[in-house]
This record gives sequence, structure tokens and C-alpha cells, in this order.
Amino acid sequence: MKSSVDMPTPRGRLTPHRPLDDLTWLRVGGPADWFFQPADLDDLCDFLRDLPPDVPVFPMGVGSNLIVRDGGIRAVVIRLGRGFNGIAVEGNRVTAGAAALDAHVAKKAAEAGVDLTFLRTIPGSIGGAVRMNAGCYGSYVADHLVEAKAVTRAGDLVTLTPDDLRLAYRQSHLPEGWVLVEATFEGAAGDPAALEAKMADQIARRDASQPTKDRSAGSTFRNPAGFSSTGQADDTHELKAWKVIDDAGMRGATLAGAQMSPKHSNFLVNTGGATAADLEGLGEEVRKRVFQHSGIELEWEIMRIGEPAVPETDAQGTE
Repeated sequence: MKSSVDMPTPRGRLTPHRPLDDLTWLRVGGPADWFFQPADLDDLCDFLRDLPPDVPVFPMGVGSNLIVRDGGIRAVVIRLGRGFNGIAVEGNRVTAGAAALDAHVAKKAAEAGVDLTFLRTIPGSIGGAVRMNAGCYGSYVADHLVEAKAVTRAGDLVTLTPDDLRLAYRQSHLPEGWVLVEATFEGAAGDPAALEAKMADQIARRDASQPTKDRSAGSTFRNPAGFSSTGQADDTHELKAWKVIDDAGMRGATLAGAQMSPKHSNFLVNTGGATAADLEGLGEEVRKRVFQHSGIELEWEIMRIGEPAVPETDAQGTE
């Protein structure tokens, strides 16, 4: 995108050529052509309405499930902040802004006696959770979502039902350039102390099995079985991503600073100094080895966006 594009003048913060590496959990990625942090909902609506229709838009959450390629993104990256992170409980319904962290929503709901505990160990924010139909321990956003609100690429605020979003395992059908701003969930009633204990148990189990202190982006690949771990004693592992990666001998595999975690082989980790190309390259090597070993074609769960870095000879020109 050329910087000469006639951009709107919002009340929020609009920054050109903003590096994104410090905003992703993997700490990699080149710059966005433009980076927009809206002041409030009206500011977001006005900005999208006035933005030239041929300018691409990419809504970004907290970067927990994302690889931004080293060449950056030729788009306006929109990141919601204060003003979009409120959490309100009414009866057994919880309404949260898209920028609210999943863990915070789970805790606030539990305090009010509403069971949305499945959100407690999901990294990221509510917008991303809805967009990816996030889930764990056998529960998904689709099981609890009442409605979501989004701003269209034309700047209109719309209300979407789960049917509109066509939620499926780790995916939805949100139109290109639309920005989720709010979601309302419904949960079963529960005792706050019991819900808190349930979440504490989930945290302990997660920390025992996942590299939570490393730079990762959560699960790298979708489970070939088509569902997440239930956490129950009868849970089957045969078609889990970590199991087929293990069977292909790729637990702990490395490429430069990228590694498939020795603790959980479906977690791609930046051990220090990895580029986006290193991380994506290792992931593709894992996919290749798994396919060669078992005939299973792993699908990325981490979203990969942007362009690869331009080689220096191309950037400088050739003699």
C-alpha cells in the first residue's frame, strides 16, 4: 500500500509503518503500512466508512495466535484497546468487549456465578475467541455465544448470531475486513467458589503440560480429529496434533531459533532470535514429516499473515 493513500483523520491513533513484532506473543513480524487504535466505537465506524474501499483491513487482537511475516502487512491493522474491553454480567449472560481478555471474562463471570470457565486458559481476547470459535475441555464459543456485534468494512454496526458466523472447529465466516467489537455469552449458574476451584485446576493442568513460560502462540496445528482435548479420563489421543507430531519424530525439532517444544510438541516456540520465516519454515517441515509418516495433512491453527521479507539483493537492486 502506498503511503500516499488519502487516509481518514480519526480521533484515535493512526501510525504509519508500525512494527508489529512487539505486539505478537512470538515477538516476530515486520511493519503494518498503517496501525489504527480507535478512540471509541464511533471513531472506528467513521474510520472504516471513510477509508478508501480498496485499502485492506486486518483486525488484530493481542497477537496470541499469530505469525506476522517478516516483510510486514500491506494493510491497515486495527487493534482495539480501552473502550472495547468492558465486561458486564446480567443474570446468566455476560457481555464483553472484543478487547477483553478471555481469562478476565472467565474470572468476572465466575465471580457472578456464571460458568464460562472454559475461557480461563484460552490465550488472547474475546474478538479472537469468537473469530476462531475458541474452545477447550470440550466447550467452545459456539456452545455459549448468544450474539456478537461487528463493524462492517463500510462502517456499519451490525449484530450477528452464531448462525450468521457459521461457527465450526477453529473457524468462523466473518466477512473480510469486518471488526468484531462485542460478544454476549450465556453460561450455566454455578457457585463462585466452585467455579474458581475449577479454573485453578485447569490452570494447574495447563501449566503442567504446556510451555506457558516460553514465547509461543498456543496450539500450532488443529487436531486432525476435529475437536479439542476434553480433559476427561476417556479422552482419545490418536488423532491429536501433538501425537502425530510425536509419531513423526518432530518433538523438539529446531530451525534456527524456532523449536517444537519438548514439553508439548504442538507448541511452536521462539527460543530467541527466530524470524517469522524460521517459525513458519519449521511448521511447514513438521507438516511435511507428519504427512510422510502417517498421510495426515496438519492444518495450521496459528494465523499467518503478511509478506515475507524482501531479500537484500532485491531490495538494493542488482548490477
